[in-house]
Amino acid sequence: MSAKKIALSLALLAVACGNAHHISQDTANTSQEPHPLDKKYPLHTIKLPPGFTISIFAEVNNARSMCLSPSGILYVGNRQGDKVYAVIDRDKDFRADEVKVIASGLDMPNGVAFRNGSLYVAEVSRILRFDNIEANLDNPPKPVVVYDKFPKDKHHGWKFIAFGPDGKLYVPVGAPCNICERLDNPVYSTITRLNPDGTGFEIYAHGVRNSVGFTWHPVTGDLWFTSNGRDMMGDDIPGDVLHHAPRPGMHFGYPYCHQGNIPDPEFGKKRPCSDFTPPTQVLGPHVAALGCRFYTGDMFPASYKNQLFIAEHGSWNRSKKIGYRITLVRITPDNRSAGYEVFAEGWLNQATDEAWGRPVDVQFLPDGSMLVSDDKANVIYRIAYKG
Repeated sequence: MSAKKIALSLALLAVACGNAHHISQDTANTSQEPHPLDKKYPLHTIKLPPGFTISIFAEVNNARSMCLSPSGILYVGNRQGDKVYAVIDRDKDFRADEVKVIASGLDMPNGVAFRNGSLYVAEVSRILRFDNIEANLDNPPKPVVVYDKFPKDKHHGWKFIAFGPDGKLYVPVGAPCNICERLDNPVYSTITRLNPDGTGFEIYAHGVRNSVGFTWHPVTGDLWFTSNGRDMMGDDIPGDVLHHAPRPGMHFGYPYCHQGNIPDPEFGKKRPCSDFTPPTQVLGPHVAALGCRFYTGDMFPASYKNQLFIAEHGSWNRSKKIGYRITLVRITPDNRSAGYEVFAEGWLNQATDEAWGRPVDVQFLPDGSMLVSDDKANVIYRIAYKG
């Protein structure tokens, strides 16, 4: 073979090798392409600690409070609509395969809770129960009315519900106003509890303006809850709060005292702040702290174990918006706060003051990853730790 032919052969071989390299590179890039569902949303704007990732678990209209059944079905409530959803991930790939409407025509069915095969749903004035729901997802039964004596006020009338370690169903009753003293009906501004059959109704906590999220410490079993501070006292006061309620009968200040140390301009003269239990942590002003849960999984680094995550829905009337994020409060063994920090943010564009999403609730899957509902983007995210 002539020298010219040899040179040509070597050149062709080099080109072929180069193309093969590009093909393998392109194939690798294609395999790492974001899932089509993730590409629909600006997830790249979400800032997380190193090693964490975020993806779309499901698309659910006006996704609000969540609960997970032992079989792995996620139930999601709704505030602006009238429906409750079952979100099903059959192949356990952390993407919903189906979202079913299992109830409709309801009155702000925000809260959901699962117990012994039954789904409990909170409307404004009553609690419903759907028995043996998972055997009847395609043809849900008519609900049983568990309790129907809650006030009918729509102002702060939507409810988060959950079963405590005592087997009782906890149900908040918000103040029917921004600021008011309703001594005529002591059930306002409380967290109540009742037996699963609707009997044994009692008030557990007083002076709670509006709690739309609570949970129990995994070690002590104590109740912890978030509550939204009043409006119309300016941009920076009062803060939303995180409270610790280890026993029934405690009073947390509303409407007389805010964030533990600010007397109300109208009602503060009636009772001093020293009469009430102060918050464990004052959160940001008007952040609209909603769902909260302690981390008990094994996926996240050990520093997150038994620490409290909070979904901050975001301010609605602050001149400069705040919230629209997931925060973390580190709780010490003696029930104090060791810090309040941002865990996930980016739903709010700080430059334009516009938000594309609003976190509502947090829920953990058995693998230790975190689900976050968003009633503005109409999705449920999954946050995982890859290391």
